[in-house]
Amino acid sequence: MDVIRLLPDSVANQIAAGEVIQRPASCLKELVENSLDAGAHTIRVLVRDAGKTLIQVTDDGSGMSATDARMAFERHATSKIRSAQDLFSLRSMGFRGEALPSICAVAQVKMTTRRADDEMGTLLEIAGSQVQRQEPCQCATGTSIQVQNLFFNVPARRRFLKSDQTELKNLITTFQHIVLVYPQVSFTFAADDEIVYDLPAGTHKQRIENVFGKSKSKLYTSQLLEIEQQTELVNIRGFVGKPEVASKQAQQLFFVNGRYMRHPYFHKAVMQAYAGMLPAEQLPPYFIYFDIAPEQIDVNVHPTKTEIKFADEQSIFPILAATVRAALGKFNVVPSIDFLGGDIEIPVSDERMRANAKAPELHLTAGYNPFAQQRESHHVVQNERVTPHWQELYEPLKQPQQAELPHEQMTEALRPQTVAGGYICCATENGLMLVHARRAHVTILYNQLIDQLHSHRSASQQLLFAEQLTVSADEQPVLEALLPDLRSIGFELERTSANGYDITALPSVLGNHNAETALRAIIARVADGQNDVHEQMQQRIALTLAQSAAIPQSKSLNETEMSDILSRLFALPSHRITPDGKTVVILLTAEDIARRFSV
Repeated sequence: MDVIRLLPDSVANQIAAGEVIQRPASCLKELVENSLDAGAHTIRVLVRDAGKTLIQVTDDGSGMSATDARMAFERHATSKIRSAQDLFSLRSMGFRGEALPSICAVAQVKMTTRRADDEMGTLLEIAGSQVQRQEPCQCATGTSIQVQNLFFNVPARRRFLKSDQTELKNLITTFQHIVLVYPQVSFTFAADDEIVYDLPAGTHKQRIENVFGKSKSKLYTSQLLEIEQQTELVNIRGFVGKPEVASKQAQQLFFVNGRYMRHPYFHKAVMQAYAGMLPAEQLPPYFIYFDIAPEQIDVNVHPTKTEIKFADEQSIFPILAATVRAALGKFNVVPSIDFLGGDIEIPVSDERMRANAKAPELHLTAGYNPFAQQRESHHVVQNERVTPHWQELYEPLKQPQQAELPHEQMTEALRPQTVAGGYICCATENGLMLVHARRAHVTILYNQLIDQLHSHRSASQQLLFAEQLTVSADEQPVLEALLPDLRSIGFELERTSANGYDITALPSVLGNHNAETALRAIIARVADGQNDVHEQMQQRIALTLAQSAAIPQSKSLNETEMSDILSRLFALPSHRITPDGKTVVILLTAEDIARRFSV
């Protein structure tokens, strides 16, 4: 009995949808790219429930005939290529002929389309790869596609979707990747009837400003440097950020021949150009566009088309690094000395100057002792070292009971001492203990904030004048989801506009720290999290705020402050590592020390 059989088209389409349509953002990408391939000048996007209920894309492109409208939903039906050789001269966004059949296999699709020369358009309705209706209709020139109830017939896939805020963020990110390549096309993006983006046609610089500049206090593109380099192999243009605007969450985007791509190797080239200019863990923003002959790249590596292979990426690497380095050097505001710019005039004294010159007079004080004065000055500094700010910073952490150290009891022979670099050193019964002061403080603050989140008891301080916070379109849904937890730890925010908030109160642990900076760090860390479990979201909030409020690594501590840190640290159930797994306490036993002196 034969056991191999041909799968029905509906089943094959569902299998293909598993690769092509992974989430609502994948669906949006395919629909908008089709509109761009149709030559649209205006594209409108509407989503509901983060794309789970509805994704609608409307354009004013070329439209389709009734036959083409029906053929577009067949597997491997495309107008972009005719033969395999065409794959090496692609300029269009789509070409595989898998997107629309994959979408209609897992959703309910309604499409209206009309060409400019046709009097009537075409209405087509498909659900689960089955055509429900096709008939003539009145509609505007172009195409409008509604994708409803995504994964309605694949409930397992629907359950694996993330929360609405995560899926909406992915939708916005995908939308941003597309609009940054096509500034000549006007776009509108609405989520649940609220306009998120209304982008008019313009230049690349204007588009970057309209997308990312809303949440900045000053012109975003004023912090970017323009780059441009034309070679026989590749043309490179775009913008890179000045070193002083580097951050941990910088926008870093590559595009090639009109499509977004990820390329770690080229990212390394950009970072090589910034060598020695950036603080630790800081990244520069960049928007870099490559224009290269289609036969020099392969975009058919993965259905998402974001993994792109270059035929000669080793040659492009030094070109890219040199282009970025040249832009940074050209716009460098630090003056340099030109040692090759000509002779330097050095004044030479004449005989009259020598005759009038007098020897300097020295007045000596026999009883002067500079070391005595230094000791007095040092004593004054020591007395002023304990500042009210430090005491206020620790005030919320004080507890009525003071826990004793466990088996590492501190001896009276050596009290806690600070070591250069922000470490606390003290003798114990078993050897020598070293404590990382900043990490200890982070751990203490983290545990306090977690308790506040669980008990909903916050210690906050009201601001005399509210601080303004403006977030970007992709940050806004994340912040809205965070508001209940932010209130639990002491933040008070009032929404003043679609993307604007007033900060009226902040957690007392922040002290004099900038509330806006702490909030942005919290939003970025939560947005980057892959797991949407509420408990883990609270942990990310507490860790970010603790790191923002903790003492700097270079902070000098007196004996009282060191003892305060140690007593609170060892009162915690876990004190040897930070919440993110970094070492806080190191114990050098007598054997360890003896081993170091054995040579």
